[in-house]
Amino acid sequence: MSRGTVNRVVVVGNGIAGLTAADTLREAGFDGELTVVGDEPYPAYSRPALSKALLLDGDDMSSHELPPAGHGATELRGVRATRLDPDRRRVTLDDGTVLPYDRVVLATGSRARRLSDLPDELTLRGLDDALSLRGRLAGRPSVVVVGGGPLGMEIASGCLAAGCRVTLVSQGTPLVLQLGRYLADVFVKAALERGLTVVETGSARLERRGGSTRTVLDDGTVLEGDVHLTAVGDVPNTEWLADTGFVTEGGAVPVDTRGLVRPDVAAVGDLAAFPTPDGLRRVPLWSSATEQAKVAARALLLGDGASPLRFQPYFWTEQFGLSLKAVGRLPTDGEPVYLEGSPGGGPALMRWSHGDGTGSAAALNHRIPVPRLRRAAMPAA
Repeated sequence: MSRGTVNRVVVVGNGIAGLTAADTLREAGFDGELTVVGDEPYPAYSRPALSKALLLDGDDMSSHELPPAGHGATELRGVRATRLDPDRRRVTLDDGTVLPYDRVVLATGSRARRLSDLPDELTLRGLDDALSLRGRLAGRPSVVVVGGGPLGMEIASGCLAAGCRVTLVSQGTPLVLQLGRYLADVFVKAALERGLTVVETGSARLERRGGSTRTVLDDGTVLEGDVHLTAVGDVPNTEWLADTGFVTEGGAVPVDTRGLVRPDVAAVGDLAAFPTPDGLRRVPLWSSATEQAKVAARALLLGDGASPLRFQPYFWTEQFGLSLKAVGRLPTDGEPVYLEGSPGGGPALMRWSHGDGTGSAAALNHRIPVPRLRRAAMPAA
């Protein structure tokens, strides 16, 4: 396919991936017509803050805000893309608007996976979800959180800090699938000490009985609560791409090492599956979205002249009085080597070595710059 002249670019999605792509296009020299489409009425904001500081922001409520966009694009907010016609190079919106393009960035992200269709099942994905939950917590309800991953644990931590009685339902030890046994045990210990009740189960469902919603475990145990919130993964927002042939059976959009589906189409963020040492994978992390977007935006303009993605995973969480930054492959195996600090408390810098010569590093309650953390993960000379 001929690359042709690039006069118009449409970015579909106004999360951090779409925002970063738009900014990078300008930084790379694109001075043509740039349009950014977002289905929420808000400017781009920090989703990680929704399950952390925003639940406990006091009267400020600004932790999720990002600096004003500097890309100068035409922003269409509160409208949703319903169809992509890659042959005619057009994006159709739900208000009937048709946007022609020379290049397009697909950055519509993902939504919360749900366990039921019950209106009382809460999830935390967008700003409206966080504001709604924040309002509910003011009454100090009893809360059942289903999901023992980072999001579920962060929400449980925020609910506890707000004075609620909280039960967390998890398939096995919370966080062990994401962080590995060693770090998971550190966080679970802190959670239990702060009053979290952890219930391990093989599966759970939500049901409506007698006018109230309840969580039912695989052995029939019933958990009552004023609030039932699920954090059980995400689903890529790719239904609008169904006619393109770009979407895999699992709902992701595969891309090459530069984030391209084809020369005029990039896919970035939570909907994109990019090459990793373990094959094509979605990596729905904030850092992943920004790094993908920077590479893909330049590739739309430069093609093979753009550098490929060299992604090193970066993860961070704050919960139960602990702050963790980690780089490299997660989950980790076995116990770490302590580069700074020691087990049992206080700031610590840890490293794990993997059999393939790579490493992972984690900083616990340690105010370490990320570049230094990345260096700590590298194999010793």
